[in-house]
Amino acid sequence: MKTMIVAVFAVAFLFATVANAQQPGQPMHPPGAPGAPGADNLPPNHPHPPGPPDPLAHLMFPPDMILNHARELNLTDEQKTFMRSEIQKATVSFQDLQWKLQDQVEQLHETMKSTSVNEQQALAQLDKVLDLEREIKRLHIGLAVRLKNRLTPEQQEQLHNMRMDHPPGHPGGPDQAPEPIQ
Repeated sequence: MKTMIVAVFAVAFLFATVANAQQPGQPMHPPGAPGAPGADNLPPNHPHPPGPPDPLAHLMFPPDMILNHARELNLTDEQKTFMRSEIQKATVSFQDLQWKLQDQVEQLHETMKSTSVNEQQALAQLDKVLDLEREIKRLHIGLAVRLKNRLTPEQQEQLHNMRMDHPPGHPGGPDQAPEPIQ
């Protein structure tokens, strides 16, 4: 259990570091460090605000959003079968990559816990973690592209309108429980 908690914190730190590094022109500060954006007005042990919004989110449709509105979109049997198959394949791949990522993060943790860290070894292990994170992101985008490409322009327009009418977190929004695809 302790190893799992440490791994989660290590992954969270890596994500924060990568997200921070992707913002050009801003100095890099560890989350919560003096000088970090918003660090001065957050109480101790307060969760940090979310990172910048996904720049592709408005162009793609999460699988659960499509499934939530399958009837409204009048998905054909062929579309439903394709989407079920693609989501199932992606889910299996994602789970496998998550296990591999957890193993690599744990190895990175082991490398970093010494008082004197071998920099080359640590950076090589970090590369393994980042490679898996890249594969996971590629898997997500690939699935989103395949699903979007199976939707008609009219269905895509309907989904865009649904997103504006029902933002995430509201009843009928894209994060609600999906209707079963029949």
